[in-house]
Amino acid sequence: MKKRALVVCPGRGTYNKDELGYLSRYHSDKTEQLRFIEHYRESVNQPTVHELDSKDKYSFKLHTLGEHASSLIYACAYADFQSINQDEYDIVAVTGNSMGWYIALSVAQALIPEDSIQLIDTMGSMMKQGLIGGQLIYPAMDENWNLIPSKKQKLQSLIEQINLKEAHSLFLSIDLGGYVVIAGNETGLNAFEEAVPNINDRFPMRLYNHGAFHTPLMQHISETGKSLLSSLNVQKPKYPLIDGRGHIWTPYSTCSSYLFEYTLGHQVTEPYLFNKAIEIGVKEFSPDTIIVLGPGSSLGSSVAHSLINIGWQGINNKEDFMARQALNPLVVSMGMDKTGVKHKN
Repeated sequence: MKKRALVVCPGRGTYNKDELGYLSRYHSDKTEQLRFIEHYRESVNQPTVHELDSKDKYSFKLHTLGEHASSLIYACAYADFQSINQDEYDIVAVTGNSMGWYIALSVAQALIPEDSIQLIDTMGSMMKQGLIGGQLIYPAMDENWNLIPSKKQKLQSLIEQINLKEAHSLFLSIDLGGYVVIAGNETGLNAFEEAVPNINDRFPMRLYNHGAFHTPLMQHISETGKSLLSSLNVQKPKYPLIDGRGHIWTPYSTCSSYLFEYTLGHQVTEPYLFNKAIEIGVKEFSPDTIIVLGPGSSLGSSVAHSLINIGWQGINNKEDFMARQALNPLVVSMGMDKTGVKHKN
């Protein structure tokens, strides 16, 4: 019997030093399947994803640029999705984190491949002339991966207080497992950093080359995106899609114009509630397995946090999750070497 699988698509920040060479290591057999990405990149005078992936050294300045990182992550995730054995897995729904929403549209076939790379590359290149604001990440959980509601509420109150100050812009950007991703202008981000305790000399952590995604600061980006991408042929998805509000777009009830409007409107300028997307995914579709597409495996921990937040199937802390993974894995990260799902060239 097939396992029911919820597929989760990655966002920015998942292709790092350890992921350099991901395509050549795991997907050397998919050159033709990724040809549409390379053709598009060449048409807009950008290095191909294979050129970026085959560099001798990982470069923050090169690999994290939006116009490169977005397409590179898409290529890795798309190739991962093609590697899922659908004789073993019945894909019941698809979701993603942040930019992962665009990837979700692709693998769920709400967009044809050629339109998908146009969307991803266009939106990834929007701040080529300069970033609008920035992002940082801060934990709202304890060492056992338990969300601390009071801490999360205090962080939200702090964000709102800072945002009221003159020349300060600060907003919740992504509700990401046990973390909050916060975005704003430099003044707002600096004020937040000064107001919160430093945790393990790691947090608050600035996200390099990340703009103020999912906030009102992206209004112009949203409007420009709608104009540049007005010809996208958005279709009803093959698989149900769960967006950054937890809303489900089904193959039977999706209105293409509404899906376009959400993708380049609300999704760009309002908070992305990844926790809600995972909660709806497991409660509505009861997957046996949650498959997190690569590159990397960092998003797998945020999925685990989201499951712990709702006590899914008796998983109430880090220890519970690890025990479940050892016995009968619920979350499978395809960015790891040994998953039992992929990497069979």
